[in-house]
Amino acid sequence: MFQRLALGLVGLIAAASVSAQGGPWEEGKHYFKVDPPQLTAQPDKIEVTEVFSYGCPACFSIAPKVKSIKAKLPANAIMSYVPASWNQGEQWPLFQRAYFAAQALGVADKAHDDMFVAIWGGGPLAVVVNGKLKSPAPTLADVAAFYEKYGVKVADFTGAANSFAVNTKMKKADAYIKAVLADSTPTFVINGKYRLDGQSAGSSENLEAIILHLVAQEAVAPK
Repeated sequence: MFQRLALGLVGLIAAASVSAQGGPWEEGKHYFKVDPPQLTAQPDKIEVTEVFSYGCPACFSIAPKVKSIKAKLPANAIMSYVPASWNQGEQWPLFQRAYFAAQALGVADKAHDDMFVAIWGGGPLAVVVNGKLKSPAPTLADVAAFYEKYGVKVADFTGAANSFAVNTKMKKADAYIKAVLADSTPTFVINGKYRLDGQSAGSSENLEAIILHLVAQEAVAPK
């Protein structure tokens, strides 16, 4: 159950222990080509996509760095998020559904940081207590109650979460994650063409540098 989560944590532990190399960055070592490339949501923008889960402690740990990367993106680039679902023990399918419901209701960005805190900062959606999976685990009703602070009625959130549109987005997210070969979180995909994570980058500083390098590379790439 924890195998893929462990891979993500190993990558971040390695990232913390290796000093920034400063480049040059090598394809096949620091980042990997996605074959075939995946379509992006906004073709007129360069898209940096984080494959993540609110239920992933490594994603919580790296969230400040992700915010830093987002702030440094040029005007022709955007940050997007694709929630993973493979770890049922830590409620990833629930949080995947929650993200897409919040997105449909226009509050996903506002609640993004707070969701991590609610899960890993001792908040009402905790999935692990004293090193063990919490029982009972958070439910959709608990998540709906959390989003009330963002002006969303429980019935509206529950309705969105169980809608055909959200179910479709969840299936598309799973297919995208499989297509880009993301098997740990967090993983980053640049413009549907390149994949990297903390382990391949070597450090969190390298991770930021490589992402910005690939964004700049895509800006001048032939269309």
